[in-house]
Amino acid sequence: MAEPFLEIAGATVVRGDRKLVDDLSLSVREGEHLAILGPNGSGKSTLVNLILQQVRPLYGGKVALWGQAQWDLFELRRQLGFVSPALQGDLAGEEALEVMEAVVSGFFASRGLWHAQKVTDEMRARAHEALVRASADHLIGRRMNTLSTGEARRVLIARALVHRPRALLLDEACAGLDPAARRAFLQDLRGVIGPQTTLIVVTHHIDEILPEIGRVVMMKQGRLIADGPKSEQLTDENLSALFGLSARVSHRDGWYGAIYG
Repeated sequence: MAEPFLEIAGATVVRGDRKLVDDLSLSVREGEHLAILGPNGSGKSTLVNLILQQVRPLYGGKVALWGQAQWDLFELRRQLGFVSPALQGDLAGEEALEVMEAVVSGFFASRGLWHAQKVTDEMRARAHEALVRASADHLIGRRMNTLSTGEARRVLIARALVHRPRALLLDEACAGLDPAARRAFLQDLRGVIGPQTTLIVVTHHIDEILPEIGRVVMMKQGRLIADGPKSEQLTDENLSALFGLSARVSHRDGWYGAIYG
C-alpha cells in the first residue's frame, strides 16, 4: 500500500466562538486522486489552509504531510503545487509581471522576481517545459494582468509544476471560468497529472471532478459527512443532503453533473 501523503487526526480550528472545522480526520494515500466537495462555508478553505500549514489545529489535533508535521514552507512549496483564484489575483496585481517570470517565481514562492534572486538556465528550461505541459507556452511574453481567467489558470498550473511536485492541491481552480473555458482547463489538467501525482480538487461543483478522480469526500458545517468511491458518493440523495436542494445527478464518459431545484 502507498505511504500516506496526508494524515489529519482530530483537527479543530476555531475563529472567535465558531468552529471552522470540528474534530476533522482525513487520510490521503500518495498517488491518490480525490475531490473535497461541499457548499460555501462548509470548512473547505480551512481544510486547504491546514494542508498548506497556514493554520494550525487546536492542541491535540494532528496534521502531517508525508509523515512530517513541521515543514519549512519553502520546502513544502517544492513538494506541493497549489492553484487558487486568490493566487491568480496576487500575480495579476504585479502589473509588469510577464508569464515566464510568473512561472519562474514559483521556484522562490514569491509574487514576482527580484534582483537578489538568481534565476538559472535550468529554472527557465523547466518553466518552459511546465508551460508546454499546461498548454500555455504560447502566452510567453504576455503580462499576467492581460490574460483571460482561463489563460491565467493555465499559467498557474505551470507555476505549480515547475518543481515537479509530488502532489497538486487545486482550490476552486475553475472559479470565474465560463463553461467552455472550464471544460478546456479541466481537459488540460487531465494531461498534466500522472498516476504517481497525488491530486486533491476542492470544489462545490461536481462537474469539476475529473474522470481520473476515484474518491469523493463531502464536507458540511466543518465536518466530514461522507467519504468513499465516487460512484457511491455522487448520488441524488447525497447531493440533496449536502447542498439542501433536490438534486438529480447524471454521468457520462466519466464526467458527472447535477441539476438542483
